[in-house]
Amino acid sequence: MTSFRVDPGPLAASFEQACAQLERIRFADALWGRRLDVWTRDPATQEKIANRLGWLGAVDFVTPHLPRLRAAAEAIRSESFSDIVLLGMGGSSLAPEVLRQVLGVTAGFPPFRMLDSVDPDAVRAAMERAATSLFVLASKSGSTIEPNVMAAEARRRIVAAGQPQWAARFIAITDEDTALHRRAIGEGFRDVFVNPADIGGRYSALSFFGMVPAALMGADLPRLLSPARAMELACRAPAARENPGLALGAVMAAGAQTGRDKLTLLLPARLEAFGLWVEQLVAESTGKHGKGVVPIAGETGHARLGSDRVAVWVTCGGESPDAARLDAVRAAAVPVVEIDLPDVEAIGAEFLRWEVATAAAGVLMEINPFDEPNVQQAKDATRALLDSYQQTGRLPAPEPSGALQGARLTLSRAAQEHLAGAPADAFLRVLQPGDYFGLLAYLPPEHSSFDGPLREFRSSVGRHTGCATMFGYGPRYLHSTGQLHKGGANNGAFVVITAAAAEDLPIAEERFSFGVLEMAQAVGDFQSLDREGRRALHVHLPHRDVGLLERVVSELLRAI
Repeated sequence: MTSFRVDPGPLAASFEQACAQLERIRFADALWGRRLDVWTRDPATQEKIANRLGWLGAVDFVTPHLPRLRAAAEAIRSESFSDIVLLGMGGSSLAPEVLRQVLGVTAGFPPFRMLDSVDPDAVRAAMERAATSLFVLASKSGSTIEPNVMAAEARRRIVAAGQPQWAARFIAITDEDTALHRRAIGEGFRDVFVNPADIGGRYSALSFFGMVPAALMGADLPRLLSPARAMELACRAPAARENPGLALGAVMAAGAQTGRDKLTLLLPARLEAFGLWVEQLVAESTGKHGKGVVPIAGETGHARLGSDRVAVWVTCGGESPDAARLDAVRAAAVPVVEIDLPDVEAIGAEFLRWEVATAAAGVLMEINPFDEPNVQQAKDATRALLDSYQQTGRLPAPEPSGALQGARLTLSRAAQEHLAGAPADAFLRVLQPGDYFGLLAYLPPEHSSFDGPLREFRSSVGRHTGCATMFGYGPRYLHSTGQLHKGGANNGAFVVITAAAAEDLPIAEERFSFGVLEMAQAVGDFQSLDREGRRALHVHLPHRDVGLLERVVSELLRAI
């Protein structure tokens, strides 16, 4: 079992009040008993919450299916697939990515990779061996645009390679009676895994959305689920301080309600992907109605730790983050939660702990942690831009506010007001103590030559301003932290970076390409940030050039 310790420091009084409130409303009993009045007395909201509590029974749901999962994985292993590629976005891809990084792929099983980007370069890289790959199409709603266009490209490549029976190379994970479910049955997918409809995407790690990919990686599912079952029992404890989920949720809410809203995750290298999963769960669940816990993952050791922080320090099997960071946390009197995982299989327990904690934080913050009211906003903006493109052949672009090294700079109205006439390249001056900085890049994710300069830009902003920093690739972050950016407190400042791919990629049966879709999502999100009164800067590079990006970033940093 994992060990857990809370040192609330200056949050001691608020933490005790939060724990007392959870005990007063008997939240542990109410949560596991699915008693809706603990959340709200509004019947409409109660109905929405009732339709999102299935994650509480995810281990019970998936356990009887373990023989089926094992058999499916063994059958696939016995065939000659060069790769398994999961096509997903947000909740359907982040938990599998955590499991891939933390547990790895068992020897003898095909390499497993995620595609959660519509960037043309990223799509090409993931589809390099499409003719010999198995594809896992994962979508709760079955209608999410990104995995569907990725699947269209995979299908096109399989057929072009002379294999008309393309559907035999697809597995679907979705809810009952979605368009994807009906399509998978009708077109003869190799297999279809139907998940309970009352499990929300970001709470689905222990359901088919996490466990099917885990099985395909050769994971020992009973060893993964056993710690989750133990965590479930521990999270039923009525005393909040002794309940590992409720205590964490109490710290999160106490911090958010007293100005310490930056929940800083300090993780060992092996758990880096877990930070992305926590980002989505916490940001999308709590960032609404002007409130929110701001999860900070992946910051460098140079980041300052101020009075707006709460830290979570995690070790795993003896591996820990840089010990100097914990010393810095304590020196700065930052409240800290320490979690020690005995081994990597305990990651199953952490999924459940953080889900319970987020639910507890939601009830303390008086929000519904199971909806995402602002996510649709960016989707609608993207759709309107794509409709315009299909009518006119071009994407509408706002008037630029300035230029820098040939890059086009566009400021949101709120940013213009804060700068009070200063040029667009002075954007970083809008950052004030207590703010956070969000870097949002529509470029090939992770392993491209842009990744290092982007992370250095993030680090430099944090070092020079003292502000907490976030970094996300689009469109992935739209299904993750994007809800917080637009629905949470207005204490974020955002730089959106785009650059057209040197070679675009058409989308089968669509009148727009992957590159156009990616740009529409970037512009649509910038428009949504603008409408919500957020301070934002859109930087559009005329072409993909790492040197140009570095020069533009250097000029932006001059302002601070």
